[in-house]
Amino acid sequence: MNQEHPELDPTPSADAATDPQQEQIQALRAEVEQVKAEALRERADLDNQRKRVARDIEQARKFANEKLLGELLPVFDSLDAGLNAAGSEPNPLREGLELTLKQLLKVAGDNGLSLLDPVGEAFNPEHHQAISQVDAPAGVAPGAVVTVFQKGYLLNERLLRPALVVVARVD
Repeated sequence: MNQEHPELDPTPSADAATDPQQEQIQALRAEVEQVKAEALRERADLDNQRKRVARDIEQARKFANEKLLGELLPVFDSLDAGLNAAGSEPNPLREGLELTLKQLLKVAGDNGLSLLDPVGEAFNPEHHQAISQVDAPAGVAPGAVVTVFQKGYLLNERLLRPALVVVARVD
């Protein structure tokens, strides 16, 4: 070994040999960390997509009957009008109409439809559409629904049709 001129020594020093190896190891470690981070991001994206698809499927299932039930609302209205026209006296026609309406409402209810008949309740602009106001009759709180002209309906807690109501005037 040439101690006077180390630059002429054919064997490289240990520091010189490990420096490029250490750099390569560090570069590989950084690359592995980057690949791990990308894998975690992709896994999170897939998990979010799976949850979004499950939520969309649940929404589609809950509201699949919306069109059909919406088209049945005039049938409910007609049966209500028929019951009002039949009078309050018990007779076979009235009993038949009541039974038909009850069965129809049960089937609709089993599919997520619920009735809004808010007489006496406080006016709720999210579920009711006020068509007029009247002076509050005795015993009725101001802002309460006095009369319902057309019942409203909810489908799985989402408004399908607002109730058309008359509200007691607020002074």
